[in-house]
Amino acid sequence: MPEPLSPEAIRVLGVLIEKELATPEYYPMTLNSLTNGCNQKSNRDPVVHYQESEVRYAIEELEKRRLIGHVSGAGLRTEKFRHAVVENMGLSEQERAVLAVLLLRGPQTIGEIKSRTGRTADFDSLDATADVLRALRDREEPLVVQLPLQPGKKEARIMHLLAGEIDIEALEEEAGAQTARPATAGSSLSEEIDDLKSRLASLEQAFERFRSQFE
Repeated sequence: MPEPLSPEAIRVLGVLIEKELATPEYYPMTLNSLTNGCNQKSNRDPVVHYQESEVRYAIEELEKRRLIGHVSGAGLRTEKFRHAVVENMGLSEQERAVLAVLLLRGPQTIGEIKSRTGRTADFDSLDATADVLRALRDREEPLVVQLPLQPGKKEARIMHLLAGEIDIEALEEEAGAQTARPATAGSSLSEEIDDLKSRLASLEQAFERFRSQFE
């Protein structure tokens, strides 16, 4: 596996991919807009509060990995940045959309990925989404992995590997230990909150698609 990316670099890369697909009119991005994209409160987990200096360090980290590029020209008043995952990873539009969701929101189920890529890619079905995930998993250097099924959950989650390789065996042992313990009221409430967040995100995306028809 390549050297792991820092959380800041992962967030910056995710924002660049997301903006390229969802709002191409605002892409490539300035340092200021990239910082705002990292710090936005919607469609982000966790929510962060990066300074421009932190984003600049993340850009330098991504430059060393050849995952980011500069845009310059006579007509530009300020430096702008774009991702380079097409050139250096050969990712399709659907693959980029899936990866952006995982970079910006952490582990997701296939259903969550399908619903949360509504503004960035078109998936006809869960099977089509799963096909893209398999392509990302089966690369020579895999970009995603399926996590062990959590206790009380019906679907396993998918996680990106840009932060480093994951110890699946340790996670499976942890999941087994949690299954052996009785469920608590706190854990049940946490699951309900996660479910509500997922539903709210789907509603937000549906509203954004509806509103865009009148812009």
